[in-house]
Amino acid sequence: MAHRYRYSRWDGTQTGFELGADDVLAEITDDLLYHGDLDAALRRMLQAGFADPDGERVQGLRELLERLRQRRREELERYDLGGTYEDIATELRSVMDQERAGLDQLAEEARAADDERRRQITDEVVTERRHQLDLVPPDLAGQVSSLQSYEFTSSEARERFDQLLDRLRQQVMQSYFNQMAGAMQASTPEQLERTREMLGALNQLIENRDAGSPEDGELAFGDFMARFGDLFPGNPATLDELLEQMARQMAAMGALLNSMTPAQRAQLEGLASQLLADLDLAWQVDRLAANLQAGFPGAGWEQRYSFSGLDPLSLPEGASLMGRLGDLDQLENLLRSATSPGALADVDIEAARQLVGEDGARSLERLAELGRLLEEAGLVAQREGRLELTPAGLRKIGRNALSELFSKLAKDRLGGHPMEREGVGVERAHATKPYEVGDPFDLNIERTLRNALQRTGGGTPVSLTPADFEVERSENLTRSSTVLMIDLSLSMPMRDNFLAAKKVAMALHALISSQFPRDYLGIVGFSEVARELKPQQLPEVSWDFVYGTNIHHALLLSRRMLARQSGTKQIIMITDGEPTAHVMADGEVFFNYPPVRQTVDATLTEVVRATREGIRINTFMLDATSYLRDFVEQLTKLNRGRAFFTTPETLGDYVLVDFIENKRAMSGRGGGSR
Repeated sequence: MAHRYRYSRWDGTQTGFELGADDVLAEITDDLLYHGDLDAALRRMLQAGFADPDGERVQGLRELLERLRQRRREELERYDLGGTYEDIATELRSVMDQERAGLDQLAEEARAADDERRRQITDEVVTERRHQLDLVPPDLAGQVSSLQSYEFTSSEARERFDQLLDRLRQQVMQSYFNQMAGAMQASTPEQLERTREMLGALNQLIENRDAGSPEDGELAFGDFMARFGDLFPGNPATLDELLEQMARQMAAMGALLNSMTPAQRAQLEGLASQLLADLDLAWQVDRLAANLQAGFPGAGWEQRYSFSGLDPLSLPEGASLMGRLGDLDQLENLLRSATSPGALADVDIEAARQLVGEDGARSLERLAELGRLLEEAGLVAQREGRLELTPAGLRKIGRNALSELFSKLAKDRLGGHPMEREGVGVERAHATKPYEVGDPFDLNIERTLRNALQRTGGGTPVSLTPADFEVERSENLTRSSTVLMIDLSLSMPMRDNFLAAKKVAMALHALISSQFPRDYLGIVGFSEVARELKPQQLPEVSWDFVYGTNIHHALLLSRRMLARQSGTKQIIMITDGEPTAHVMADGEVFFNYPPVRQTVDATLTEVVRATREGIRINTFMLDATSYLRDFVEQLTKLNRGRAFFTTPETLGDYVLVDFIENKRAMSGRGGGSR
């Protein structure tokens, strides 16, 4: 079936730019280049959040954790757990007051009747009943027990008490199981008996499994669900799924009791035991709690909270609140321990939506996608439990750095960076030109014959004249070999110069590999000593926690690398310090600050050797101290290279302009090798 599409002019209000892998990589590029750790860069992005292509704020874990803490504070400062049992106590007192009113009415009616015997018997009964009511214990469980055996005079009071018992029994069961089983809210003898049977069967199923009984397994669980599945509307697929849900809710009830004062806790525990004493329910619930604590010790059985509010809570409301607080704790722990986007795959988004809102849940979904987006785009790959850049990812970061630097340059300085393409060479340019004296006679037959036919109007034989000749254009090939020397000494990050230097290295590599593929680029990092760096190492290169700027060793390595290359040769040196270290004849490194004559002389000796080998040295200074200025002045006098005093903000401009203008000069001279 054909799809129909409708297009309209974008007015700036429409959204729909999906977050892509390129956006993610661009977001972490600076962090990755600065610290050299892809996993750490993603972790920091998770923590801080970011803005997507639509400009929508994707909240980071820090914001989401603060939202969870604020939600917890609001709950704790709103409610008073004392109301959980005060409401029950108030209702029981009301029932007894109603019974006393009934006794008063009964005595009044007897006194009004002209029957002494009736009055006497009534007075005895009323006195006895009042005495029984006066002896009712103050605790909730004692009150319920006493009133259960009490013979009510008031039928209205008896009815209210029975209804209260039914409601409390439902609330206790609901508090333990949070409406997981619909029939657990029922209070008829038949329904309570079925609930007891279900709890007994579940306990037996757990104990059989723990004992390794052959009755264990999904078959036994299937039998259980066949008998009692209607009690569990959530339709759990496995025994573990069912038990985990029940453990969390029973732990929430435990947290409710733990958060009360000892007196409040004793009141409710006694009441629950009294209410569930019928039909052996209390024993089965305690048995299930013990089994679940053994199977799920980390469910939060010992959790407690400090409430300071005034709003009272009913028993089921209190248990439900504890469930929410438990969910808050669980999500907070998961977010706090998340070290990679993949760890967020375990978040229950629907539950998170209730805790942090729609926008927070959406942020969690998008944060969880980060690693997957990068992997599916082929920009990163898992290696030994860590994410690492692929070659495609390396190229992408280089292009990002190059694009960022070029975007800052004035258009009239570099423009499209054209090269003069016409001239003698060995590479066809897939274009032709009229023949001129001196051109190689690389005749393009098709264009030549077409010119002749257009001139003569057709016919055979075809008559050719020199004006008809067209020859192949060829590129004027130039090749340069460059070594980029990057200062990795500790002063670079301390003076905020390191990130700019790494971006220049990435951008220069991207520029040469994409625009000038015949050119050579070598990279040398130097601090106390120097070492060759491969392009694939660049994103993870970090500064060295050592003192020393060994330009001497870096120049020595650079000369050796360029000795194996052809074409115009140059060294681009980026540094914020003067030479303070050199390699001595015995191979040991000598360091001293401020620089001594011995180190400067050794370094300048390498400059002289590079000059003799036709290597030009261009220096980009990020902190022009007096020592560095003096050294660079001596270097440029010996080498005839150029020196630039720049800043981290303009470093890339200077380096790329210098490199491209040098390429233009080479092209204009027609120099280089084939």
